[in-house]
Amino acid sequence: MHFFRHRMAWLLYAVLCAVSAPAQQSYPVWDTRMPNSRHLELTDSIFNQRAYRIGMPRLYVYETGTSANTGTAVLIIPSGGFTHLTLENSGWQLAKWYNTLGVTAFVLLHRLPQSPDVIESYKAPIQDAQRAVRWIRAHAGQWGIDVHKVGVMGCSAGGYVAAAVSVLTEDWAQSGDAYDTISFKPDFTVLVSPVITMGPGTHQGSRTALFGRSPSSDMLERYSLERRVGDATPPAFLVHAADDPAVSPQNSIAYFSALQAHRVSGSSLHIFPAGAHSIALRNNPGSTAYWTMLAEAWLTEIGMLSK
Repeated sequence: MHFFRHRMAWLLYAVLCAVSAPAQQSYPVWDTRMPNSRHLELTDSIFNQRAYRIGMPRLYVYETGTSANTGTAVLIIPSGGFTHLTLENSGWQLAKWYNTLGVTAFVLLHRLPQSPDVIESYKAPIQDAQRAVRWIRAHAGQWGIDVHKVGVMGCSAGGYVAAAVSVLTEDWAQSGDAYDTISFKPDFTVLVSPVITMGPGTHQGSRTALFGRSPSSDMLERYSLERRVGDATPPAFLVHAADDPAVSPQNSIAYFSALQAHRVSGSSLHIFPAGAHSIALRNNPGSTAYWTMLAEAWLTEIGMLSK
């Protein structure tokens, strides 16, 4: 009986893992030269479509049909406050939506800052995202991607990573291979309820997970991303809810204001009355339901949906 219960437990575990994993092909973004790593052999911890630990950062690829392919690609960075990754709502679903627009989508499962394998917590997610953009450009020919039409998208804490890849000039993804010469700067940025600032109005949980409980004021100022926007920052499409209780819409407003100050043309900001911190692909209240149509129109406007 004990053996039977043990066997059934393992079968249940296998089923749960299968349900959590997408059918798409996945690719590791690093080889053995992953920076900022203690090189521990960690396994994934994924339950109920949420990832609580990632052993090896990787990309899940969602291909679009050949006839519909616009040559555009997007790297999607899920939400989760840097304590986990919400894979379904801010990952897989968005990837499938992008496919309907003729965009090849890549969902990133990055290291979490407090992983026991990570040396410098705040760098790890950004390093993985920088490397992921390089990886997509290096393999662009495999999916008919134009290397000048590679964007990033992030929700909530994933929005912080997407914005960081867009504004930071520090190259933290050097690993001594051929990828190092490829640009990690995206061509466009889509941010939904993003964490941007590390100062007043930040999301405290994200800040603590990234920088610890007592970060220096210099560190917080340096990595408040509205301060890092420059003339070469790519255009952004920003969505936020005015009633967001977790991440203030001032985060999106500050980022957009910085883009305006640096005359980054083509950017678009949308603050909706409702939606709280739950803006997703569907089931949004009132006018918030139209954000995906506005995003599609914006991608068309900046030339990303033309073949």
